[in-house]
Amino acid sequence: MTVHAISAEDAIANLASFDAVIDARSEDEYAEDHLPGAVNWPSLNNEERAAIGTIYQQVSPFEAKKRGAALVAANIARHIEAHVLDKPRNWMPLAYCWRGGKRSGSLALVLHQIGFRTHVIEGGYKAFRTAIRGQIPDLAARLNYRVVCGPTGSGKTR
Repeated sequence: MTVHAISAEDAIANLASFDAVIDARSEDEYAEDHLPGAVNWPSLNNEERAAIGTIYQQVSPFEAKKRGAALVAANIARHIEAHVLDKPRNWMPLAYCWRGGKRSGSLALVLHQIGFRTHVIEGGYKAFRTAIRGQIPDLAARLNYRVVCGPTGSGKTR
């Protein structure tokens, strides 16, 4: 059994079938936008993400990955303590991060090792957003539009 990677399109179609949708991005990324009903379990918080990015750029990707792994492991442990210990064996979460899958993949791997049927979105939030944007023309075509116009005070709101 492995962590199940699903396409953004499959995630859209089956979003309601998951017991939890977990956003592994930082608090600021989550606050900017997230999947409907998602909860935020940051693998790296805002400050940690900035620090690891700086190490990645100024020192080396390898050093950043080592330090990041230590922080991610500690954060995942806290999320398990706070949110997972009461979950039944058949709990089925969907996790995602921005695009690369490092943050959500780390979380998903640990959840999978516990024994949960865990899924991740291939391409993360970025792929999900792209898939939704691609559906807008079809969704908009199903709507009926009525143009309401007139001068202010003409009773349009009634």
